[in-house]
Amino acid sequence: MSISTAWDFFQNEVLGMKWLNRLVGCGLDAIGLDPATRMGGSVQFFIYDIIKIMILLGVLIFCISYIQSFFPPQRTKKILGRFRGFWANCLGALLGTITPFCSCSSIPLFIGFTTAGLPLGVTFSFLISSPMVDLGSLVLLMSIFGWKVAIVYVLLGLVIAVLGGTLIEKLRLEDEVEEFIRLARGIEMQQVELTPRDRIEYATEQVASTVRKVFPYVLLGVGIGAVIHNWIPEEWVITLLGTGNPLGVVIATIAGVPMYADIFGTIPIAEALLAKGAQLGVVLSFMMGVTTLSLPSMIMLRKAIRPKLLGVFVAICTVGIIIVGYFFNAIQYLLI
Repeated sequence: MSISTAWDFFQNEVLGMKWLNRLVGCGLDAIGLDPATRMGGSVQFFIYDIIKIMILLGVLIFCISYIQSFFPPQRTKKILGRFRGFWANCLGALLGTITPFCSCSSIPLFIGFTTAGLPLGVTFSFLISSPMVDLGSLVLLMSIFGWKVAIVYVLLGLVIAVLGGTLIEKLRLEDEVEEFIRLARGIEMQQVELTPRDRIEYATEQVASTVRKVFPYVLLGVGIGAVIHNWIPEEWVITLLGTGNPLGVVIATIAGVPMYADIFGTIPIAEALLAKGAQLGVVLSFMMGVTTLSLPSMIMLRKAIRPKLLGVFVAICTVGIIIVGYFFNAIQYLLI
């Protein structure tokens, strides 16, 4: 078996779980529901995506949470304290790839890192990258859009995180952090060394907690994806989000802001939109807007930082997401 064939098998049958899609189709046939019909296709899309996403969700959160247990805020401060400026921001962004999958989960960690005394630029690099380019997004994007899209998406997300953190650091906005966080700096918390069993229990608890929290959004996202995939006319999607509309990226980014979901809830919608003719950059901008700039997460973040810093954060993320969207549109023919 060649490397290419082996990789295709891994991407389609292991990550993509195409065997599961076929199994669901056979099951629907057995009960008299033809997957080739609109209703049958919607049911197949819904069942297949729900099971696939929840399996990947459980495995990824367990692995990432186990790794994350080695990096409490004080230990992270000691590691990042060896670096300054740009390189510290790079490490902060990379740290965001092994943390929770949604912005509302990342904000408490952002507060913890800020309280621990990490530079503001580093904490914002973390805050941008955590929901946008975590390892979950890499794996799930590979399972649906292929490795080229996944890798470019993650790399560009890290670029936004690093540049955003660097700009915020240059603007010297430390006074825009709420006073209760600034007053808590310098308090050293005693770190309890975890045993391997403790880490497994912690990872298991994180899986259960995250699944309970995100499952409703996964159901909603997959449900919307199933409707788009089988019921929305293709010409509608092409008109609004296809090559004929140069503002598709901007529309998708803004449309994602009022929503709250994580990468697992937004990818089924993006998958369905892409299949209907939406441009790649449009659907990825929508995903980034939902996961990074959702209104609930901005309300939470406002409790930790003042309006000026919040506005700078939103502006940096919005401009970065729109630029990335148009870039993906320009190179879509190379990736898909």
